[in-house]
Formats: sequence, structure tokens, C-alpha cells
Amino acid sequence: MAQKPSIPKGTRDFSPVEMMRRNYIFDTIRRVFRTYGYAPLETPAMENLSTLLGKYGDEGDKLLFKILNSGDYASGLSDEEVRQASKISEKGLRYDLTVPFARYVVQHQSELTFPFKRYQMQPVWRADRPQKGRYREFYQCDVDVIGTRSLLCEVELVEIVERVFGALGIRVALKMNNRKILYGIAEAIGHADKMMDITVAIDKLEKIGLENVKAELLERGLTPEAVERLQPILELSGDNSSKLAQLREVLAASETGLRGIEEMQTIFDTVAGLGLALPVELDLSLARGLNYYTGAIFEVKALDFAIGSICGGGRYDDLTGIFGMPGMSGVGISFGADRIYDVMTGLDLFPAEVSCTTRVLFVNLGAAEQAAALPLLRAVRNAGLSAEIYPDAVKMKKQMEYANRRGIPMVVIVGSEELAAGVATVKDMLSGDQRQVPFAELAAALQ
Repeated sequence: MAQKPSIPKGTRDFSPVEMMRRNYIFDTIRRVFRTYGYAPLETPAMENLSTLLGKYGDEGDKLLFKILNSGDYASGLSDEEVRQASKISEKGLRYDLTVPFARYVVQHQSELTFPFKRYQMQPVWRADRPQKGRYREFYQCDVDVIGTRSLLCEVELVEIVERVFGALGIRVALKMNNRKILYGIAEAIGHADKMMDITVAIDKLEKIGLENVKAELLERGLTPEAVERLQPILELSGDNSSKLAQLREVLAASETGLRGIEEMQTIFDTVAGLGLALPVELDLSLARGLNYYTGAIFEVKALDFAIGSICGGGRYDDLTGIFGMPGMSGVGISFGADRIYDVMTGLDLFPAEVSCTTRVLFVNLGAAEQAAALPLLRAVRNAGLSAEIYPDAVKMKKQMEYANRRGIPMVVIVGSEELAAGVATVKDMLSGDQRQVPFAELAAALQ
């Protein structure tokens, strides 16, 4: 019996139409990254497990795909040793693009010029439970600058967010916070030792609501008094400057908290001076779970489509320290290509021409007509238009159906009458209009 074809759970095939739409997103993001002077980088799909383990917390470690050593390595082992996968697995599929980036920077530090600006657009793998919107293989589009603490980098990332989503036609809001402010809040409520517990809990505020967050904080060992002191901080209102002014009073005793407030004030003031068409909001419930963030943190939400964040990132002061190169501060953000695709599909934002691989189809009506059509086809391609000829001289109806099903907007007909007159009939498949164009002018007319 023939084997039924299938692919692993949590992975996807992308059809030509889906790929053209995905490439439209990738090309748009790439173009913006290049505008700001970021250079492309790629790292291998697999890294040494020693590079990956211990960088994502216990939960992240469980989600790493481990790769068995194969080939000659396994030939000398007993069945029992083969079963003990830990002995024969030294590599894993990358979990994100940030840790491989840190590894690359440390490994190639003598060749790099700092600050080092790179973008990376590649798939990552997580052994997660597949569900709607969550895959085991998905793409990340990261942009980072490492080797400077300048807040101009944060401002530049805000601009990049505005440009990318402006070019894609998605209305978004950018939410920002600062891990130093979160530490100051933890200090102010008397629980500096529970900074991680507090951030993990308040990161869920939007999902589970204030009462559930308070319950979780009590479970994590905070006193009822501390939880009560936290509530008004999370409910601060007003514009960014007024929230920061209120925070200055609350965090007056926290040196770290005040530094975070000054950083955010500088970023907001600089961004305001640029007149961006992007709402940027201080959101004190934004914590972002990853341990390595130390300064500003970002998250982008689509305004017209219900979905999680479609872009996020932040400042990290010592990501390369885990590889023995301390003190290299960097900041970056990651655009979630899969979620952006879902938003654009849901809001019908892809331009019609994106899904069209071929602009012009030449009809094939026989040997003499084909001989006349081939040089014209070449001239059309030389003019930069995607064009093809139907490979077989079959009935016109079948060839027109092919053009319709492929969404090809223009059909060129060179029949016996056209041959005699030295003209081609051009049919617009959308309107149904037909016109005759001299052979010599065809390429220009189609453009």
C-alpha cells in the first residue's frame, strides 16, 4: 500500500501564493533594515547544545530540539547506548536568533567593527505543543545593534517599527517599559528579591486581569501589603510624561528605578521631536518574560486585528557575558512574520499583484505562430516583465482557463491573422478589453 504523505506536527508547507505573500513581508522588512544601515547575517540551523542549554530557563531547555549524532558515530555503540540519547546528542536546532547572534559576536569579535548592526531572518524551532498561531518551526526577523549603550539605538528601533508597519499598511501601537523601572517598583514595595516573580506575574495582566495577577503574586510569596502597594502603580493613567512624573514620586528612594525613568524620558522626548505617526505608550504592565533584558523593552500590538504581540524586544547589557565577553550592551527587536501574515490576511492588506507570478501569457497556436511568438516573449522578458508561453498547442479555451486560474492579467495572441499583419492581440483578462499592437512595440505597450 502506498504511504500517505504527511509532514511533522507544528510545521507547514507554503504554497506559491503564500510564499509570494511571505516574501512581500520579508522584502519590506529587509528594505527598512537596510535603510538604517543593518547588515545581513545567517547562522547555522543547528548549534552545539552547550551553546543553547541554560540560556532560556528550565522551560526553554525542555523545548529544545536535540539532534542525534548519526552515521559512523553510532556504529560502535550497543543498542542500550543508542537508547541513551544524552550520550549521542551534542547538537540542537536553534531556539531563537539572539543566542546564536551573541555566540557569533564573541567568536568573531576580532573581525567585527563595533557598534555592530545586524539583521537576521531565519527559521527557529521549538518543541512546543502545536496550536493555532503556535508552530514548532517558524520565522523570526531580528534586528540588533551591539557594542553601545546609546539611547539613540532605542529611538532608531521605534522608527523602524513605524516604517515597517507603515509600509505594510498595518495600524499599530508601540508599548514600552523599562526593566530598571520594574526593579524600582519591586524595591518600592519591599520585594527587590522577587523582581522575576513580579515581572512574570504582571506580564500576564492583559491576559488574566488584575485580580488574578494579585492572587498569583500572593502565591509567589508577596505580602498582602506589598500587593496592595503595587496596584495603584499598575493603574497609573495619563500621558507618558505624567506617568513618569507620578513614578518619580513613587520610586524616589530607588536609584535604579529613577535611572529607568530618565532613560524613558529621553527616548520619549527624542521620539516626540521626530513627529512619528506611531502611538508610543508607557505600559507598566509590560514585562517581557526573558531574563536577559536590562533596560527598555518594546512590544507592538495591531490595532485592527485581535492577536498577540506582532513584534517585541529590548535592551540587554550582558548577553555576550555567557560566552566570556562581558559588558557588551545591545538592543534589538524581532518581527513575528507568521503573526504579521495572519494580520495582513485577516485585514486583506496584500496588494493584488503580490500573488501574481506571471504578468503575461503568450498563447500557443501551432509551430509557425510559436516561432513568431518566442522572440516577442524574449523581448517582453528583456523589458523586465515576467512572461511565459503555454507549452502545448491546445484549444484556446484551455489556455485562457489556465491564465484565469493562475491570475495572469495579460494574454498575448499571435494567430495566423496576426502573423500576416505583424501585430499581436493583447487581451486584458480583468476587463476583457482587446487591442492590437505592432510586434516592435509590444514590450513597451505591455509595460
